[in-house]
Amino acid sequence: MAQFENIPQAFPIPFFDHKDSLGGTIRSSAARRGMSPVRFALRKIRNILLYRMAFFCPLNSWRVWMHRRRGCHIGKKVYIGQQCVLDNAYPELIYIEDYAGINQGTTILTHTNVRSYFDGIVTCAAAPVVVRHAAVVSINSTLLPGVEIGEYAIVSAGSVVMKNVPAYTMVMGNPAKKLVGYEPIVQENLKNGKTE
Repeated sequence: MAQFENIPQAFPIPFFDHKDSLGGTIRSSAARRGMSPVRFALRKIRNILLYRMAFFCPLNSWRVWMHRRRGCHIGKKVYIGQQCVLDNAYPELIYIEDYAGINQGTTILTHTNVRSYFDGIVTCAAAPVVVRHAAVVSINSTLLPGVEIGEYAIVSAGSVVMKNVPAYTMVMGNPAKKLVGYEPIVQENLKNGKTE
């Protein structure tokens, strides 16, 4: 059974529209989020500070705590490596279940936001990224918006995941492709008490 059940659907966001002034950018971004400019600015500052501290923090428990404070949904006994980029604009769309591992240098993106001249080529949207129970995302991999990594799945080093990865499957490459499935092996190991 999935740990996170009420995961939101993808939703459209406007094209990149930063204004010429910081105040204008804050006001337009706050209006899109339905909050006051002061609340938006304080939330953004907190988010950036926690993100930068987590990026370099040597202690996993502190990194996990900082990303939770940013709004990421993170289960218990999760590993998040140093120098990971967990989306700065929509961290609340990141769901990492118990015992999952996100290794050093991994990037998790939950939104695509380009300028309007790419209309018809790229869809501007925010979409959740879900890493299910005990999945592993290896070093320097990238998870794009809207993907789900199944339980006990492995994303090999340097992979770019553009589509869902089934449970008990190893993927590799850019774009990531299935290498092998291994459910019977994991089930046997779990039955023999190899739980961590």
